[in-house]
Amino acid sequence: MLKATKVDGIYSADPFKDAKAMRYDRITYDEALARKLQVMDATAIVMCREHDMPLKVFNINRHGDLVRVVHGENVGTTVVRE
Repeated sequence: MLKATKVDGIYSADPFKDAKAMRYDRITYDEALARKLQVMDATAIVMCREHDMPLKVFNINRHGDLVRVVHGENVGTTVVRE
């Protein structure tokens, strides 16, 4: 599942409001839910987890990121079961 957004991945806090926000390269569904990271609706995250569907969160406004994601490059944050 691809989640295009205005930031380049999932952060520990809103990077527009908190300069110390840390971006995750990889995180599990359970961690995203437990930390209440506002990636997307919690129900959608649970559904991705239940169907073991990897989730890639990336910046749609950064030129070339969508193509790089499709080609399997390490762009944004990957959310997985483990």
